[in-house]
Amino acid sequence: MEGNVLIVGMGLIGGSLALCIKEEHPHASIIGYDVNHKELRLANTLGVIDEMVQSLEQGAEKADLIIISTPVTQTEKIMKILHNTDLKQGVIITDTGSTKGQIMKAARPLSEKGITFIGGHPMAGSHKSGVSASKKILFENAFYMFTPSDSAGEREMKSLESWLSGTRAKFLIVPPKEHDELTGMISHFPHIIAASLVHQAKDSSEEHPYLRRLAAGGFRDITRIASSNPVMWKDITLQNSQVLKDILEKWKIEMEEVIHMIEERDAEKLFHYFNEAKVFRDELPVLSKGAIPAFYDLYIDVPDYPGIISEVTAYLAEEKISLTNIRILETREDIYGVLVISFQTIEDRERAVVCLKEKTAYDLFID
Repeated sequence: MEGNVLIVGMGLIGGSLALCIKEEHPHASIIGYDVNHKELRLANTLGVIDEMVQSLEQGAEKADLIIISTPVTQTEKIMKILHNTDLKQGVIITDTGSTKGQIMKAARPLSEKGITFIGGHPMAGSHKSGVSASKKILFENAFYMFTPSDSAGEREMKSLESWLSGTRAKFLIVPPKEHDELTGMISHFPHIIAASLVHQAKDSSEEHPYLRRLAAGGFRDITRIASSNPVMWKDITLQNSQVLKDILEKWKIEMEEVIHMIEERDAEKLFHYFNEAKVFRDELPVLSKGAIPAFYDLYIDVPDYPGIISEVTAYLAEEKISLTNIRILETREDIYGVLVISFQTIEDRERAVVCLKEKTAYDLFID
């Protein structure tokens, strides 16, 4: 396809979408805009975009496709500006926000003006942020959810899917209410719970000084999402407040039932509670991308001696296997420690397993 694509917001998602569109549609021109001029210039320097503009209106007036990749509260403000901008005939506007109910309400003036708005949510992310972390494979095999407005027909949907075909994502069309209920349960709610667990640990650490050291292993892993951008999650929580309120009310009732089981020392009910959770969790797809970025971790039992990290990473480097993070858990003198290596993709992790099995005798584990 040919034409001008304006991407508003030069972060991880906006930058990665730009790379996907550039590769699939080399004749298209990618225009970038961001209030953060440093990130905008970086996007231009890295070749993520072809052109940068200093104002939203300047880029929007010549765009055939406008992708708003900003925090949800900023998206609403941007749509108001676009409503008062002289846009091209047939332009399609979409966003990448993780809430849709309020966004679709804000898009009504655009639809009433005959401008096509299609709500979008690529359900992928990374442990890194900013345009420098952009990558073409970010959305591969991930779900990309659309919530079309009344002004979006089959032709406009096919056009947008064609623009975004380079993402290699799985496109789904869902109503805004269903979208927010789904993401509320599998993404927004877990972030609140993770933050709550960290708050509980923080309070307990005042009484138990060793808690911080003990939490460096599994606890830190299961609460990783609590390290996400607090401004973004404040906005998401407020945007999806009713859904989250309903979920939290049900969760509160469930926790009261757990308290009752503990008080009654009801071993059978406790067993069934944990067993049902285990069975459902074990049945969840392993190779699919979900709402929360997956962590492709490999656990390696290694002896604690100088140079062990260099040794392992050298083997991976020989095979040109990229890693995103590396750390050691519970390592002490004279005992085995656990080296944890994180990879960008499950394929990289599988290659690492083959490599290390061939070159070492260390025990390897995958969760």
